[in-house]
Amino acid sequence: MDRRSIVLVEDNPDDQFLAVRALSGIVNKTAIHVLHDGQEALDCLLGSDSGPPTIDLDSIAVILLDIKLPKINGLEVLKALRSSTNARWIPVVMITSTDEPHELADAYRFGASSYLTKPINYGEFKEHMEVLANYWLNVNSLPSVESGECHE
Repeated sequence: MDRRSIVLVEDNPDDQFLAVRALSGIVNKTAIHVLHDGQEALDCLLGSDSGPPTIDLDSIAVILLDIKLPKINGLEVLKALRSSTNARWIPVVMITSTDEPHELADAYRFGASSYLTKPINYGEFKEHMEVLANYWLNVNSLPSVESGECHE
């Protein structure tokens, strides 16, 4: 299956707007799912007591996951995704506004695919988003969840 969606998990409305604006200009037919906190991310991606996942895991090219999220922080979301048989293969790029060495180390220890400190300058931020989107949508290849390629 052609993975054509990006999941952005970001609680800051300004950062959501800037990320979607930066991505929209370069990912024409790509859906961008915006989730607002860690609990919503887990519910939409892994399901909850009230129902199954609402985002098709096989459609996701990459998850852009903020570290500092309300309810459940991004590192805990990352650990849950990496513990899930169906979601552990999805690339997760950790995104943060701060440059904390322990967060960088934890992100990779918990299975992050990449780590990005958000540039303050919008031009730089847009350039980073373009590089990320191009790589994860057009260069990288992932196995299919539906075909069973992702199951051990």
